[in-house]
Amino acid sequence: MSKLKRRLLQRPKPKGGGRLERWIESFQDYLLTECHLAENSVAAYRRDLQRFRTWVKSRPLAKLTIKNLASYVGWLKDQGLAPSSMARHIVSVKIFFRYLQLEGALTENVAELLGSQKLWQRVPDVLAPSMVTEFLNAPAATDPFPQRDRALLELLYATGCRASEISQLTLSDLHLKERYCRCQGKGNKQRLTPLGRPACVAVADYLQQERPRLAAITDPLNPWVLLSRSGKQLRREAIWAIVKKYAQRVGAPETISPHSLRHTFATHMLAGGADLRHVQELLGHASIATTQRYTHIDQSRLKIVHNRFHPRA
Repeated sequence: MSKLKRRLLQRPKPKGGGRLERWIESFQDYLLTECHLAENSVAAYRRDLQRFRTWVKSRPLAKLTIKNLASYVGWLKDQGLAPSSMARHIVSVKIFFRYLQLEGALTENVAELLGSQKLWQRVPDVLAPSMVTEFLNAPAATDPFPQRDRALLELLYATGCRASEISQLTLSDLHLKERYCRCQGKGNKQRLTPLGRPACVAVADYLQQERPRLAAITDPLNPWVLLSRSGKQLRREAIWAIVKKYAQRVGAPETISPHSLRHTFATHMLAGGADLRHVQELLGHASIATTQRYTHIDQSRLKIVHNRFHPRA
């Protein structure tokens, strides 16, 4: 059990319509223990609701009207938030109000009437296949840990995993002979992800040569696949820094991140003819609607389909 979850479970529950801060803490507890959301997702809800608390001040939630909540949206805009961030804040408030209604703290949920304009779902930059090859080959012998970095980049692109999922990958999750790994996704959901030969080779080289030296620094029995220079688990913040480093080296856009490699994985899979449902399963998306946004990326494939099937193409 993580420190955050242990702390939440040990915290006293709020009594009867307690202060908003206590309800937010109780809601955070509910998301972790009953909804089984990932800790990063729960932390995001809390950040959104802390901003909501700043706006609410001392006003009773039960007396808020839809007009009041509409002014909250305007307040968010005045804070300089992007439309996508505003939409996320609104969703957080809606779910929080549903929880309060479930707990009996509210009899009516006016937040359900709160809407937001339909947003264009912006997808981060996607690397071209030629750029991917250059990017994966970027680690050089002069780098401190080139084999680890190469294994990391190969894993990100081969699996489409999130940075947090790659960080949490253990030796027991790896099955290089069978060419797959087991990933721990959001809400502690597990999935099996195939590994291509280049990724298996890169990971095997790292495990045989660099990892033993890194593990010996702290604990030779360290379970994590990817280790830091101090021999500990390679955190997702370090993964972001490594990706940024090599993206800059090959001249990739500044916005490239580990999540961009996840988007690149999905886009290239669909461009190669993969079924949307299969890509959804590989990414660990709960809803296929989340996966569908990648169908709008590859215009070349759409042109091929149009030319093949439209009678007047």
